[in-house]
Parts: sequence; C-alpha cells; structure tokens
Amino acid sequence: MKTKVYIQYPWKVSDSQYYKSMIDNPPKDIEYIFEDIKIGMITSKAKLSFRNFFKRTIRTTLEKIQVPILNIKKTKNTKDFDVIHNAHCLSSNDNPWVADFESLWQMWVSGRDTKTGMDRVSKVLKKDSCKKIIAWTESTKKEIEKTFPEVKEKITVVHYGMVSQKFKKVKSEKVRLLFIARYFEGKGGLHTLEVFDRITKKYENVEATVISEVPKNIKEKYSSNKNIKFSGLLPHKEIIENIYPNTDIMVYPGYSDTFGFALVEALAFGIPIITVDGKSRKDIISNGKTGFVIERDCEKEWYPKDKEEERIVDEIEARTTELIDDRWTREEMSEEGIKIVREGKFSIENRNKKLKEIYNEARNI
Repeated sequence: MKTKVYIQYPWKVSDSQYYKSMIDNPPKDIEYIFEDIKIGMITSKAKLSFRNFFKRTIRTTLEKIQVPILNIKKTKNTKDFDVIHNAHCLSSNDNPWVADFESLWQMWVSGRDTKTGMDRVSKVLKKDSCKKIIAWTESTKKEIEKTFPEVKEKITVVHYGMVSQKFKKVKSEKVRLLFIARYFEGKGGLHTLEVFDRITKKYENVEATVISEVPKNIKEKYSSNKNIKFSGLLPHKEIIENIYPNTDIMVYPGYSDTFGFALVEALAFGIPIITVDGKSRKDIISNGKTGFVIERDCEKEWYPKDKEEERIVDEIEARTTELIDDRWTREEMSEEGIKIVREGKFSIENRNKKLKEIYNEARNI
C-alpha cells in the first residue's frame, strides 16, 4: 500500500532543487501529491532581479516593525493524502505533517527574534500533528535544537539527494577553474575573481570561467585578462552537460549560503571545491577529502572585512594553487566526491530510506 504525501509549498513558485529531486526520484511506495506550481531554477536576469527586489522589500519592511508573523500554511487540498510534507514552512493542519528547513529563519516571515515569535513557533512544533522537523544539515539541526530544545526528539537530518551523474570528463591540457552563482557578490564573486586574476597571470596552463551576473564595472576591471571567461546565467541543463564536465576545480566562497546546491553538484562531477566556512559548509565539504574549507570567524558579519578579508583571499589563492600543482590530490578528491553522491549521505538511496521511514512513522505504520 502506497503512502500518499502532499507537498505543501509556501509560495506558488519554487526554485529549490531539494523538492524537484524528491518528486523526480520518490522513495518506493511513496506517492507525492502537489499543486501545479512552477518549479525549477530561475535564469532570467529580469525575473531574478524583480523577485529579489520584491522579497527584499517585503522582508526588510516587516523586519523593521518586528511583527511576529509565522511562515505557516493551511493545506486545503481536497485530494486524498496520508501525510503533509511542508516545504520549508510550518503547518496549521491537524493532519499528520512533517516540515523540512534549510535554515531556522524559514519558520518566520518576520519577528523571529521576538519572544512572541519564538513562543508561537514553539506552540506549533509541539502539536501532536507535527511528527518530524527535518533539517537539511547537521548545522541546521543544531540551530533548531538550540532554539527549541523542547522538541529535540522530533528533529532529524535528511540530506539533499543528488542524482548520480554519468559523464565523461572532457580532457584538456589546461587546469580549468570555475565560479558559478546566481548572486555574484553574496556568493564571493569579488574575491574569487581576484584569485582567478592572480593565478591565471601566474600559470600559462590555467583558465577560469565565471558564470554569474557580474556587474559591468567589475567585468571591465578584469577585461584585459583573456584567460578569464565571463558568462551570464545559463540553463541548468547546459551547466550539467557542458560546464561541470569541463571543470577541474571549483572556487566558491559562498558567504551568503545556508546550503549551496552548486557544491553538491560539483561533488557529483568529481570536482574538488575550495570554499569558506559558514553555515552548513562543513556538512557538505569534507575538508582535505573533497576540497578545502577555509576557516573564518562565523560569528561576525556574513561578509569578511578588513584583515580577515585579505587573509581569506590569500588562503583561497594558496589552496587553489595547491590543487593546480598536485594532480594526484585532485584525482583523490574527485573520486571521494563522486562516492559521497553515489553511495554516501547525498545519495538518492540514502535520502529515500530516511524519508520513507519518516512518512511511515507519521502514519503509524
């Protein structure tokens, strides 16, 4: 007998690969039911800019007035289902439900730092209908446990399930570096470009590609370096088929990330990653095995400044140089990255096993 799981989104549009992977590769005997919403990555510069402006304006306004508003939805679908899976939002239903979160802050629209806001969320999480609180990573689990210790037993980790990739590495005499991100500055594009500029001037056999919406003045600054190629946002299919198989090392500081799908994708293609420590970073990259995680003081502002900024740029350069010079280490990291996606914590099999157990437990079967 199949367990029918209704996926409740907080919005009419979802660009999260977390849920696309679930729907495309469901656990055995699990049937997902969901509304016809637009799902997939946004690559249009105009649409992305408008969405970000709208979300930023609304969120900033609400945060200023500190009104405690929960990110909570009422599932009104008339279709038959056994369990509700809330996609990074809470539920006001009395039916059995579970909810997953990339980060703790997704539980609120605003007022998350107020006592009233905390109490309201706690009340929802303590309901009998709330069967499981799913954290994407161990870091998020600890974050939720610290804030809501009263529901500690309900919290569990289910990692993103990445489809194992069948690909043929495109051989080249050059070492190919990559930075890819929808949000250039927030993901560390400025620091990455500085490193790319230094390294491609030092090594004749190194070229770098930047796939992002890079400001015009930044492009002009590095326009004389012909070993750095710029591209705007690309369709996900093109990235999978043409970009990752042509990449040897990914440099991705990811300062504003609470997760980072590009990191897991790179692992699936056996690409060693150089990143900077932050939320969930060490949950994804095994330092010294699948890449390098550069240490920083995560309690300070999200974007490094002053001497720390200079140190981080220098360390990114040093680690990138180390991998350029050491082909054997690159190959070992490549094999380890592919393995962690094929049969490790980011595998579809691992994800589906955990989800099936959660849904069946929610149904008491």
